[in-house]
Amino acid sequence: MKITWRSEALNLFLIAAMFIASAIVYPSAPETVPIHWGLNGEPNGYGGRFEGLFLLPLMTIGIYLLLLVLPKIDPKRANYEKFGGVYRIIRTLLVVFMAGIHGVILASIKGASIDIGMAVMVMVGLMFVVLGNYFGKLKQTWFVGIRTPWTLTSELSWRKTHQLGGKIFVVFGLLLALTGIIRQDWLFFSVFGLFMASIIYLIIYSYLVWKSDPNRTNGTPR
Repeated sequence: MKITWRSEALNLFLIAAMFIASAIVYPSAPETVPIHWGLNGEPNGYGGRFEGLFLLPLMTIGIYLLLLVLPKIDPKRANYEKFGGVYRIIRTLLVVFMAGIHGVILASIKGASIDIGMAVMVMVGLMFVVLGNYFGKLKQTWFVGIRTPWTLTSELSWRKTHQLGGKIFVVFGLLLALTGIIRQDWLFFSVFGLFMASIIYLIIYSYLVWKSDPNRTNGTPR
């Protein structure tokens, strides 16, 4: 899979912007800043100024570099060529998400009245919606997608599981975004519980499809 400076320009710009914005805010930030928030949007964890301002940018660059390396070490590396455009969108989506969260946190540190809990849940929900729309285009890999012993040994199981998984991600994303707006703990836990039940069902579903596939592989995933 070919990576070019042009294709990665937006990602590199956003990562650099995160570090630059943190450096600008650093001199005027308090010594202790919030680094974790509860479901009610109130801070429930604090850290030092450097941790609060630079942890997310450092995490972002780490995740981004990992996503660049994975196709090179994946035994199914050739399949990345088949969904290279989608994989690039996934990388950009994660960087945009991290940059968005970082921007909200910096604005809050500078005194803006922002409901961090709502902002995070809405952004996470929207990210799931976008990811769900591309699940059906993913090809078999060891690192990206819904990886069970059965999706990795049956192309039919991989395809059908991701088609169903994509729909589940979209619905969950919309419900999570709605939960962020409504802000009821019972609703959040209900939506999260439903999502976990759906993941368990997906695992079972991947096995059932695998079992019905005459072209499945019974040995180690190749």
